[in-house]
Amino acid sequence: MSSIAVALGFAQPADAAPQPPKRQAKGKPAASGAAAVRAVAGAVPVEVTVAEGDTVTGIAERYGLSTAELLAANGLGWSSLIFPGQRLVLPGGAPRASEAAPEIARHTVAAGDTMGGIADRYGIDLDQLLSANGLGRESLIFPGQQVVLPIAGAVPAAAPAASPAAPAEGAAPEQVTVAEGDTAWDLAERLDVDLEQLLAANQLGPDAVLQPGQVLTVPRAATAVALVASVSTVLTEEMRQNAKLVIDIGRALGVPDRGIVVALAAAAQESGLRNVQFGDRDSLGLFQQRPSQGWGTPEQVLDPVRATTAFYGGAANPNPGVTRGLLDIPGWESMSVTDAAQAVQLSAYPTYYAKWEAQAAAWLSELG
Repeated sequence: MSSIAVALGFAQPADAAPQPPKRQAKGKPAASGAAAVRAVAGAVPVEVTVAEGDTVTGIAERYGLSTAELLAANGLGWSSLIFPGQRLVLPGGAPRASEAAPEIARHTVAAGDTMGGIADRYGIDLDQLLSANGLGRESLIFPGQQVVLPIAGAVPAAAPAASPAAPAEGAAPEQVTVAEGDTAWDLAERLDVDLEQLLAANQLGPDAVLQPGQVLTVPRAATAVALVASVSTVLTEEMRQNAKLVIDIGRALGVPDRGIVVALAAAAQESGLRNVQFGDRDSLGLFQQRPSQGWGTPEQVLDPVRATTAFYGGAANPNPGVTRGLLDIPGWESMSVTDAAQAVQLSAYPTYYAKWEAQAAAWLSELG
């Protein structure tokens, strides 16, 4: 393993004391203890309509269900929001004789779909749609993927006759005024634009400090092109190169296919398979590793070869005794893909890796 590490050109890690986890892991609600409710015949209906003030945990307790099974039955994650008027399926509920069990309203992603476009089509708030599917504004979606609609039975609006016209030549670009405390990262999230495009449009560097009252140009046209491209199953050249790198390093280290799928899913969730030079707090690179948590210097975590090897860990771990890679996790082989990825990443969103498993397996089949 040491010869592999030398062959890949790793820098020797500096001595460092063990650091706390990358992010504080988000706790999961405890399962309900009101299982006795199930013993009452007919106590669990086939579905329930969410009322003002309801929570998933509260509904689960009301009907003697665990929060986890209620979330799973409705395609929700631990961070998903529910809304008054939304209908939730209750697992184990008995429909009336003349009533068929309802299906969760879903949309099948087609080529060219974006989450914003899907939200507009069904008249759903974009943030609600993202939350119901455990996605962020930078998450990728793929043709054939099932998107849960937070309003059960939602019917799409009539499709527009033509695509929106491009902005007229010479039209004034959209602008935003920086408020106290704003960062480029915050503005990109709020305006649903790519951070790198926002920085480039305003000739700013990744470390630029914004000043209250500063006016920034919002690159809407460029964002629309990027979002359409991002949903294709055909990887961009950068994504393809990084996916191939993750696979090749895994092969060189003797990692089983399942471990390579875990690494691909983690990189897809963390960076969209891009070696990004920004992230939450000081997170950087393909796996959003944090220099402050012992993963290496900023330059080291932005080296995709070193970052990938650190994710795998084991005998070639460039941060021995400081960070744990996948091969350093006892019993990772028997874990689910999302649990194995979370054991390395220690993310605040521990369930989000699961949605990448099928796509990661397809990438491995195609490229590996």
